[in-house]
Amino acid sequence: MTSNKTRTKLKHIAVLSAAVALAVSACSGQQGQDAGQEETAKGQDKGVQQGKGGQPPAPVVGVVTVQPSTETISTDLPARLESRRSAEVRPQVGGIIKKRLFKEGSYVRAGQALYQVDDATYQAGLESARAQLASAQASLAKANSDVSRYRPLVQADAVSKQEFDAAVAAQRAAQASVKSAKAAIKSAQINVNYSRITAPISGYVGQALVSEGTLVNAGDATVLARIQQTDPMYVNITQSADAVMKMKQQMADGKIQMVEGSVPVTVLLDNGTEYPHKGRLIFADPTVNETTGQVTIRAEVPNPDDVLMPGLYVRVKLPQANIANSFVVPQQAVTRGQKDTVMIVNAQGGMEPREVTVSGRDGSNWIITAGLKAGDKVIVDGLSIAGMMQAKKVTPKEWQPGNQQKMPQAASAPAAAQKASEPKAASAAKQ
Repeated sequence: MTSNKTRTKLKHIAVLSAAVALAVSACSGQQGQDAGQEETAKGQDKGVQQGKGGQPPAPVVGVVTVQPSTETISTDLPARLESRRSAEVRPQVGGIIKKRLFKEGSYVRAGQALYQVDDATYQAGLESARAQLASAQASLAKANSDVSRYRPLVQADAVSKQEFDAAVAAQRAAQASVKSAKAAIKSAQINVNYSRITAPISGYVGQALVSEGTLVNAGDATVLARIQQTDPMYVNITQSADAVMKMKQQMADGKIQMVEGSVPVTVLLDNGTEYPHKGRLIFADPTVNETTGQVTIRAEVPNPDDVLMPGLYVRVKLPQANIANSFVVPQQAVTRGQKDTVMIVNAQGGMEPREVTVSGRDGSNWIITAGLKAGDKVIVDGLSIAGMMQAKKVTPKEWQPGNQQKMPQAASAPAAAQKASEPKAASAAKQ
């Protein structure tokens, strides 16, 4: 009996303990839920405080602060490079090419041997001419002796006047024979020298167009090699006659800045970069092409590093006029159309459109001659972000080439942060 009462008390105690535990657990869960709701409410209140007034932070835009300057308006024209001097190596005597004496593509000096032609025949001719000279000199010596011997005898009437005159004539013939023999030696020596074909000018020699064993003849159309002088180089440009006349007038009026008395020329390479050495205009053809109405003008450009090559097509910047009180802005800052416009940051920090006049180009910039004033802040980058945010005010930041990718990211940071906070707020609301 006692045992049954004890068991009953233990059951009551166990049930009571379980009830207490459940109550404590429920209390703790409620406190945690209340704490979470409180934190969510604080976060929402904070977000409301940050967005108070419904205006997002002013986006950052890249600007250039313009100042007036004197700029040169240039025109880009196609051109072709030409070597300053070019020579074709040809044989002056006939024979078999025995040896090539140069390395293809190397620099050769004027007079340097390039080919050796078989000169056996010419050496023999030279020896024959020398022998003829010796014979003529011997004949002259005998004629001189006869004249010297006959002169006193004719005065003494020991020999006739006719014999003396014949001796004098023989002397003169011998003298002429000596001169002829000397000329024959010179001619034979020239042929021997020509058998060694040399470079007519200094420059870079190209491909060898004949090989050893080839028979060549004087006067043949066969070219043995070509030599080009590449420093400086000629730049042949074609331009309309009207533009050339206008440029000459600008030069006469002093509206084009001259360099050492000539018009400066800038060469643009295939990749769009400027060749580091400036050229100069040297002449304009006085004749206009009747078919095209264009004039050929020529510039000269240094080529100390042999970057430029003959026959290469390039573009050149040719100055047209100098414009004072003009402004230079990047091309991406200007909206081209019937009326060219830019956006500027006004004194109140807002964006304001401004109509401008574009008068030329300088590389990747436009030259503006009307519509801007000194100190204007022209927006170059970040305009699309500011437009999407419908910002009434912007924060100008001085723009430098290469940082255009950074500023849109900075401007979109508040939006990214807001998007990142939305899932968290939604999760807290579900809890």
